[in-house]
Amino acid sequence: MVVLAALVAAVGTGPFLAGLRLIDAPALAAALGIGVVTTVCCAWRWSLVAGGLGVRLPMRAAVAHCYRAVFLNSTLPGGVLGDVHRAVRHGRDAGDLARGVRAVVWERTAGQVVQLVIAVAVLAAFPSPVRPYLPAVAAVGAVAAVALVLAARAVPRSGASRLARAARTAVADVRSGLLARRTWAGVVIASTLVFAGHLATFMVAARTAGTDAPLSRLLPLTLLALLAMALPLNVGGFGPREGVAAWAFAAAGLTAAQGVATGTVYGALVLVASLPGAVVLLARRLPRREPGNCR
Repeated sequence: MVVLAALVAAVGTGPFLAGLRLIDAPALAAALGIGVVTTVCCAWRWSLVAGGLGVRLPMRAAVAHCYRAVFLNSTLPGGVLGDVHRAVRHGRDAGDLARGVRAVVWERTAGQVVQLVIAVAVLAAFPSPVRPYLPAVAAVGAVAAVALVLAARAVPRSGASRLARAARTAVADVRSGLLARRTWAGVVIASTLVFAGHLATFMVAARTAGTDAPLSRLLPLTLLALLAMALPLNVGGFGPREGVAAWAFAAAGLTAAQGVATGTVYGALVLVASLPGAVVLLARRLPRREPGNCR
């Protein structure tokens, strides 16, 4: 709310309303189509990770859960409550709440790691407001990766303390749920396709909002706005994304209003693309009729 209030104070409500007015049928159709691809890829990634952890998750159920999660993430504060819901629901349905929750945590973590690696590589290749800071970011990331590997190797193979058990469980999860031979390649491919889908939707939003900058100029700005969405500080999907988009667009020689309008259109397109999740949510709440009661 603070970010939105600051944006409204800085640029007014005009960019928000202008962006919404510019949304047309082709943009909505593109968002729905891209949404199908990204949701199926998310479900595939989740199914792979869950299977690696020993929790059965059929693709049909995974797609339905993911659609519902995207809808809840797009309409509720924080942007993660839908994932919390699918983690708990699947864990209970599978009879193993702990593994169900861990499967979603590792699946989301894998997606964020792949997204971050791609983002750093692209931001290093194209001019952007953060390009001068990328060597330091890459160095910190490399140090963190090495530290995690060393910490994993140092985990004691025995010990009854809660911390030791949690560490052993985490290492086992990563080995079996993410780095297994039949899992890691699919997780990377699915995560890359999901991220590409988000980028494509943001490009559609930028063009719909009237931004005619070349792709090479828009791509790094899009990445920065998408990275901001990882912060669980939004309201119905809005907040940090529009704030970072306003700053990035202005820093790149465009205008803050264009950034806000683009972020607003993106949020609206994502909401429309998530509407099948509302159908799934409603269908689960409707009482089921027994065959003998049909008239």
